[in-house]
Amino acid sequence: MSVDGRIAAPDGDSEWLTGIEARTDVHRMRAESQAILVGAGTVRADDPSLDVRLVEGPNPRRVVLGSAPPDAKVHPCLEWVGSIPDLLDQLGNDGVVQLLVEGGAGVASEFHDAGLVDRYVLYVAPAIFGGDDAHPPFVGAGAHTIAELPRGRFVSVRPVGADLRIDLVID
Repeated sequence: MSVDGRIAAPDGDSEWLTGIEARTDVHRMRAESQAILVGAGTVRADDPSLDVRLVEGPNPRRVVLGSAPPDAKVHPCLEWVGSIPDLLDQLGNDGVVQLLVEGGAGVASEFHDAGLVDRYVLYVAPAIFGGDDAHPPFVGAGAHTIAELPRGRFVSVRPVGADLRIDLVID
């Protein structure tokens, strides 16, 4: 994400916002997770493979909220159209104990709003989009007052190449 809190340009382009070191760190998290999840909008916009390429390790099970196009790189994947709690129950029954939710903004908001996030890992690139047209990491109404803000604590803030990695736990 950029310093001004955006994850994609107005045209939707988000490729290589962060540097190779941050992307490698994300691949490490993928290898440590049993499953990885994105929304169908992210699949249509970015056509991600959601595999582990930049480090050694197993590929996580790929999950798409919604339907992925038949020719998407994410296949084979679990395409889920039910509720998120039911999905989490299914994944838990399948032995998944760590699910990496990579987005996009709609999916991030659904998990955030439902209080289903144990830890946020944010990468901040030394870049500024400026203006209102670039895409934010969350969508929807969000907190309406300061009192409604979910509060947490920074577990770690450290440089990863030219970027910053921020680990946040909500109390």
